Amino acid sequence: MNDFIHLKFDVDGENFASAGEASDAVKMRLKQIGIEPERIRKVAIAMYEAEINMVIHAGGGVAEVDIYADRVELRMKDCGPGIEDVQLAMQAGYSTAPDSVRSLGFGAGMGLPNMKKYADSMRIETQQGKGTTIYLTVKL
Repeated sequence: MNDFIHLKFDVDGENFASAGEASDAVKMRLKQIGIEPERIRKVAIAMYEAEINMVIHAGGGVAEVDIYADRVELRMKDCGPGIEDVQLAMQAGYSTAPDSVRSLGFGAGMGLPNMKKYADSMRIETQQGKGTTIYLTVKL
């Protein structure tokens, strides 16, 4: 593999039908280059949760993925309202998703906790009214 592979995806806001397309594309790319299935699973779950959060809460955003020989780095950036209370949002089951989203089977409050669970490192930068960027790293 070259030094790294860079992938960039636009995540369409409020379009649940296309949510997960970016994480599926990354999963396929990781399979093509021979990454271990358990590592692929971790990347796919962490990234999917971030995508869904962008669709539910932020009107979409941009997902950037850098694949290195020893790790995958994800940057999930949106221009949504920001996360009001990160500590609270990290608690399993806490959700600010509207009932309309919950009725579709989303918004159970497991997005951020699952990102943290499946990534080896996670950092959140958020600013009220300006958006959120989530940085995730999964070691290969």
